[in-house]
Amino acid sequence: MSVRTRETIRVLVCSAGSNGDGIVDIELAADGTVTERTRVPAANPAFLSVHPDGKSLYTVERAAGGRLVAYRLNDGCGDLSRLNERSSEGAAPCYVSVDATGRYAFVANYRGGTVAAFPIESDGRVGEASDVVRHEGTGPDQDRQSAPHPHAIEPGPRNRFCYAPDLGTDRIAIYRPDADAGELKAAETEPATARAGAGPRQIAFHPTASVCYVVGELESTVSEFSRDRESGALTAVGRTSTLPSEFGGDNAPAAVGVHPSGRWVYVSNRGHDSIAVFAVDRASGSLERIGHQSTRGETPRDIALSPGGEFLLAANQHGDSLVAFAIDGDGRLDARAELAVPKPVCVTVLDPR
Repeated sequence: MSVRTRETIRVLVCSAGSNGDGIVDIELAADGTVTERTRVPAANPAFLSVHPDGKSLYTVERAAGGRLVAYRLNDGCGDLSRLNERSSEGAAPCYVSVDATGRYAFVANYRGGTVAAFPIESDGRVGEASDVVRHEGTGPDQDRQSAPHPHAIEPGPRNRFCYAPDLGTDRIAIYRPDADAGELKAAETEPATARAGAGPRQIAFHPTASVCYVVGELESTVSEFSRDRESGALTAVGRTSTLPSEFGGDNAPAAVGVHPSGRWVYVSNRGHDSIAVFAVDRASGSLERIGHQSTRGETPRDIALSPGGEFLLAANQHGDSLVAFAIDGDGRLDARAELAVPKPVCVTVLDPR
């Protein structure tokens, strides 16, 4: 087994293939080559997040009614040690995040209509849920929006607020976590409202400007929101299609990522099977679509950027592949390598320490 060097980066992928679900441990080299190192069994893992100290990992599994699982990250040997698990406090969990202090993990349950907070113990294990909040409401799409469907819950900059896009209600719930009580308290500001029928799915924050970007899964858009640093309030200020004008097929964008420089935003298109590339206006944070790059596979469910911004990785769920793209000086993508991975649904790049 190879030993990681300073020139390589560790990548973890949730794989839900027919030959056995698992978490795939991958090495990303300086030239963009991706190599599988090992695989740990897991039951239909849907998403993962790494603790800020880099020593533990949290996944949500769509098994046993939905659960949150903690792992120890064993540096150097590539193995993961399963620590413990808890009920996700809902059905079909689809997202997990960890706050910047490493004290709490947050979970979004798509079919359960709930978001939940879980304390993280000193050894990396997760405690019983300290708070569970049930969303309410519907949207105009009778097939996809007949009930709440939280699709993500993500701590914002400075760790003061959590934002939970809800595909079923066209709202982005805003919470002010109480770390002492372990509660997801509603922020004093009202939830942000997306366009009716947009289906907000994921959210990503600009590294320096007070703006964030939200994917509208049901209308193939990415919307820009200004963010009030003090109240946490979001105000919609712009919306851009993720598709070329000539495309007329079915599409459902999935993941959004902001380049570490803040100069570009990337959104994966499932249907068009591409990454939409947007330039960010330095003054306003608004977006201009500058192109598309084929993901060289079907249904790009997730994307991830390397910490230094040199690479973008795309997980093609129905293409059974992970593709590494180099990012050039104009933000455009150049495919460098491809690795066969059964049904990859989430990809996370660890920050080398």
